[in-house]
Amino acid sequence: MKFPVFRISLIATASMLPISLILLIIFLVIYSWPAIEYNQFHFLWTNDWNLGNLYGNPVEVDGHQVMPGAKYGIWFLVVGTLASSVLAMLMAMPIAIGAAYFLSEGIRKSWSGPLSLFVDLLAAVPSVVYGLWGYALLVPLFGKTIFPFLANTFSFIPFINGSPGSGYGLLTSAFVLAVMIIPLISATLRESIQMIEPALKEAGLSLGLNRLEVFWHIILPKLKKVLIGVGILALGRALGETMAVLMVSGNALNYLPGNIYAPISTMAAFIASQLDSALQDPTNMAVEALSEIALVLLLITVLVNISARFILWMEKVR
Repeated sequence: MKFPVFRISLIATASMLPISLILLIIFLVIYSWPAIEYNQFHFLWTNDWNLGNLYGNPVEVDGHQVMPGAKYGIWFLVVGTLASSVLAMLMAMPIAIGAAYFLSEGIRKSWSGPLSLFVDLLAAVPSVVYGLWGYALLVPLFGKTIFPFLANTFSFIPFINGSPGSGYGLLTSAFVLAVMIIPLISATLRESIQMIEPALKEAGLSLGLNRLEVFWHIILPKLKKVLIGVGILALGRALGETMAVLMVSGNALNYLPGNIYAPISTMAAFIASQLDSALQDPTNMAVEALSEIALVLLLITVLVNISARFILWMEKVR
């Protein structure tokens, strides 16, 4: 009699997370449905976010009450979110892999423990602290020194040339996101490297490979699934980051970045920055449109995770 109760309790506990995700999606769909009906699919690929005249009288458009001149297009948010997250991953992955290798194989164990603890503590720093660090230090440094140097030195490379801007923008946001996700990737990889059988490493060394070659040809291929899994977790963190990006992105409105220095805005940061203004809309359409942005962001995250699962499944098939 005890076994079925225990089994049922385990099933119920394990089902809480997927059920919570499904309920969250259902809630967002129901709450934002008026905005979905009003905006339709061009909501995703138009750059025309405008709350309209909040002091005017509501007008009826296609059976929905909206403020005069209200339009909701978020293509600039989709581009800003994906560009900053992907760029952050490109910067974070090599550094995190190198840090994991250094902490697990490159130094003595007596030094590895304290340094690993320091790296792990970076993951516990609140995002608003990273945002303040970016605002107070990185924005002036990048805007006055780093970005002009990059723009002049690599003027022949598209998206790196052009105006270096003021320091707020895509590259600054991506850099802050990269610093935030490096500890997450590094800690997971470090533990996985330490769990690999010593016999494999010794076999590589006995064949004449140096330690770096052993890591590249033997250890990394064994960590392929771990890399994909932790990469998806880190990408999810970058996609959903709010305060840090809000403080260094420049909060561009209806603007697509022409280079990596240009100001941007991401979905999560835009929801936080626009909510107060949206609450002034007596028709509630603005808040429902923000909920539609949240739904799009959630679906992007789910699609990223499904893609990762598909990649892992393809690896098993091969």
